[in-house]
Amino acid sequence: MKTFVLAVAATALLVGGVANAQPDRGYSDRGYDSQRSYQVVHSYNRGERIERDDWSRGQPVDYRAHHLRRPPRGYEWREVNGQYVLAAVATGVILSILLNAGH
Repeated sequence: MKTFVLAVAATALLVGGVANAQPDRGYSDRGYDSQRSYQVVHSYNRGERIERDDWSRGQPVDYRAHHLRRPPRGYEWREVNGQYVLAAVATGVILSILLNAGH
């Protein structure tokens, strides 16, 4: 019986160790760009506030050239993390998001 309990305990430790060694398959908001430098990758949703750093880092988008709808007064299109984000300039609240297929 003592051998059986030790065998079960050893198996549990081995299985637990193997499970911890597996790559994380869950959501991760971290990524690497082509130069292997660290960057935070986040997918935004409508109604969220875009972080000021992401807004500043995002490139302004010419909505006409990209066939996007004209932004309402006080809103602006930006390209952030491969997405076209339409957000309020003053508050950062997101009105619309489109995936940038050409990115």
